[in-house]
Amino acid sequence: MTPIAPAIVSGLFTGLSLIVAIGAQNAFVLRQGLAGKFVLPVALVSAFLDAALIVLGVAGLGALLESVPFLLGLVRWLGAGYLVWFGISSLRKANSGQSMDVSGQGPSTIRTAVIATATFSLLNPHVYLDTVVFLGALAAQFGDNRWWFALGASVASITWFFGLAYGAQALSPYVKNPRFWRVLDTVIALIMFGLAISLILMPLGD
Repeated sequence: MTPIAPAIVSGLFTGLSLIVAIGAQNAFVLRQGLAGKFVLPVALVSAFLDAALIVLGVAGLGALLESVPFLLGLVRWLGAGYLVWFGISSLRKANSGQSMDVSGQGPSTIRTAVIATATFSLLNPHVYLDTVVFLGALAAQFGDNRWWFALGASVASITWFFGLAYGAQALSPYVKNPRFWRVLDTVIALIMFGLAISLILMPLGD
């Protein structure tokens, strides 16, 4: 039987390697952290959904998704549309100078913050391919200790999202500078557009 420690460590570092890449979800969490708005619920929902997808992958959902490509195709177009919409919104804020008004930007209630977080988390085929299919397949290599692998990957998600959300507040001295928000929203818009294009062009049948 595979020792528990290697399974946990492998899950931890594999999870971090997949989640650290800049993406729509990370950009959203970063902005909420910088703005200091609904930081806890955004971090909680992001970490919870990621951990839930990891568990589903280890439980066998990854194999199901691979056998029904239509589901990933549907998520692809829904996700691309949402990313384009969010990118346009960010670009408009950057160009209009509204970015400096942190209190008036982004979700205005916990409910809308949770919905936005869930949208970024779930309407992304990469999440299912990486978190569910890929991590699920890797976890299977550990046999009976696959749930320890899942634990390590889940800890990576929790650590990352809370670190990103609350660590962003270290940049708080800059948030009152209008130029900072214009640059940030422009970068976020470009990331969203780039991700939308990558989703549209991404082959799901490989």
